[in-house]
Amino acid sequence: MSQGNNAVTVEVQAPQGGEHDAAACTVLQVLERVSGKWAIGILLECAQGPRRFTELERAVKGISRRMLTLTLRNLERDGLLTRTVYPTVPPKVEYRATPMALELYESLVSLASWAERHRSEIADARSEYDRSSALDTVV
Repeated sequence: MSQGNNAVTVEVQAPQGGEHDAAACTVLQVLERVSGKWAIGILLECAQGPRRFTELERAVKGISRRMLTLTLRNLERDGLLTRTVYPTVPPKVEYRATPMALELYESLVSLASWAERHRSEIADARSEYDRSSALDTVV
């Protein structure tokens, strides 16, 4: 038998509405949402002021239109962005960081700053690990 993780987990679905939704929103879920690959870039952009969809698409390198749409919807659902549609032709849509997102912004800037400061150290550590792992498999 494998010695891997063989624990069984059960996901409990809380009924929608009121207190049950709040109880179902765990700290881990919140952290997963705001630390996602695309969410950080979007939040950093929107914290600078209102952004249109195409501005976000250009600013967040590598994101597809579909993934941008899904991430914006999730951030709006979580109360981190507001979406304003202006009745123009074509419709103008802006995304703006909420006060809650602006509070989060300080932490994201700190995280990004930490990553920038340690980028070369992490790259060196990865190279060393890969080099030693390759030697381990040869021996």
